[in-house]
Amino acid sequence: MNRNSPVANSAVPGEYHKVAERLFPQDGFFKSRGPDVKSAAEFAKVLGIGAEYQRLLALDKGSGEMRKFLEHFQDNLDLLIQKTWVEKADETRKEKLQDEVPPFMSTIEQGNFPRAIEEFGAILEELAYLFFGIQSDKDDFTEYTFRIDAQMGLFWWYGGKLAALKELSEKNSSGNDKVLWAVLLLGICYLTNF
Repeated sequence: MNRNSPVANSAVPGEYHKVAERLFPQDGFFKSRGPDVKSAAEFAKVLGIGAEYQRLLALDKGSGEMRKFLEHFQDNLDLLIQKTWVEKADETRKEKLQDEVPPFMSTIEQGNFPRAIEEFGAILEELAYLFFGIQSDKDDFTEYTFRIDAQMGLFWWYGGKLAALKELSEKNSSGNDKVLWAVLLLGICYLTNF
């Protein structure tokens, strides 16, 4: 998924530019104020998951309700992967992706959000391939998904931007964990409700 190209950024419809730019500034996280929990909440509203996202964000990460939600996410993600029809040659990719989900869940449980963001980005890249085939590797993939559905396009654009959070996670301050969790929860919440 080459969604860091100028084509990917220009594919975001005008009504989403401001909220997208607040979450993932084009000039980098340290030249501008970067993402924060508020910009993630605004993005969640645009994705159509605002109320559920706010409820989840308020939960303690170790609470029983959060664990139940994360189990539901894992089950739903596994179901999405299983139900994806692929060519016989791609069955191995599908199986490999299923094997990546439990370690990703463990990373979340450990609270290693920089690593979880990285793993989630890789999972989304493979999931995009399973859903869209080689189209997911093309420069116009984001534009393609926006033509299918605006919210889905915004979600795949978000997935392509996760790698940019490496810059933020390398600063490794405790305040960043809250932001990284908020951004990670966006994708988890969206896929749970997909």
